[in-house]
Amino acid sequence: MHGIIRRTGDDSRGQQGQGMVEYALILVLIAVVVIAVLIVLGNQVQNVFCNVAGAIGG
Repeated sequence: MHGIIRRTGDDSRGQQGQGMVEYALILVLIAVVVIAVLIVLGNQVQNVFCNVAGAIGG
């Protein structure tokens, strides 16, 4: 009886750890996508801000 209870407790801890790993992988994937978008569109965004700043200042 105690073995069954012990196994059930171990499984729930393993599932919690697995869930945390899945969340971490999702966050890493989101970070990689954001970095890639910033690398691709970074110069265009910078040009827009420079144009707006020039129009306000000039």
